[in-house]
Amino acid sequence: MKAIEIKSPGGLDNLVLVDRPEPRDPGPGEIKVRIRASSLNYHDYVVVIGMTSPADRRIPMSDGAGEVVAVGQGVTEFREGDSVMSLFFPTWFSGPRLGQEFENVPGDSTNGCACEFVTTPATWFTRAPRGFTHGEAATLPCAALTAWRALVVNGGLAPGQKVLVMGTGGVSIFALQFAKAMNATVIATSSCEAKLARLQQLGADHVINYRTTESWGREVFNQSGGVDHVVEVGGVRTLDQSMAAVRIGGHIALIGLLGGWESTVNTMLMIGKEPRIQGLTVGNRAHQLDMVAGIEAIGLRPIVDRHFPLAALADAFRYQESGRHFGKIVVDI
Repeated sequence: MKAIEIKSPGGLDNLVLVDRPEPRDPGPGEIKVRIRASSLNYHDYVVVIGMTSPADRRIPMSDGAGEVVAVGQGVTEFREGDSVMSLFFPTWFSGPRLGQEFENVPGDSTNGCACEFVTTPATWFTRAPRGFTHGEAATLPCAALTAWRALVVNGGLAPGQKVLVMGTGGVSIFALQFAKAMNATVIATSSCEAKLARLQQLGADHVINYRTTESWGREVFNQSGGVDHVVEVGGVRTLDQSMAAVRIGGHIALIGLLGGWESTVNTMLMIGKEPRIQGLTVGNRAHQLDMVAGIEAIGLRPIVDRHFPLAALADAFRYQESGRHFGKIVVDI
């Protein structure tokens, strides 16, 4: 089978297309999946450029979608031909995290989905939404589930509430779509006027150019009276602005590390606003199954910016680096 490997120590020039033996047929409790698509996440980028010191010849990419081609003994959830998608945390089934979940993240601590076939325990996949292409399904396991958990699971989003989303990456676009489907008011930010116009076309009620509006968090507060939820993807660079934007006692879902790993916090804002700041990393299998049902109920379709072939995975990451994308970048396999 064709696969992409990361040649140590990593870097986009060290992504190599190789031939590998096709994985074995599934044993008891396992399935074999023909992977048809993957999608890019910031986590994948961190891995492939070597920031996590990936193992030599690691197959990257956490997201994967395709069809089941063989079913092992005892598997009742799937049958041959079913459309399925991977899990970011394949051994976290439900309940709170216990701390060992990162030991099996595809494309990071184990081989991922930048390949044509995988054989795994059946529980490492869930069904894909009915009617989705494999490319659409491949956008969901990391970005969409993160947005779902931020707003629905942890945030308890209710109709009529106000939500702030930042930028036009996968998590932010999915958060906008989920929020509008639940009749929330959405304020969205970007530094690009063309992207702001597209955010309005997707349903954003108010948009703010954070490059031309220096105190954009205060502007969000002035427009809304304080938002109920912030989907915070900037981290270091934006947390103080998020606290300025949120209502007293509001919820900030701390997801992103785009601004770096460490931060100083305006403690006066934290004391004055009393926000509930909750960090999160993707979600579990039960969350994903609930999200799939929710997506089918509301009729959501992912926003896909561009498709790249597997052999051009490095070019796909270079496009991600450029920041020109709007929504998800899909890799066809």
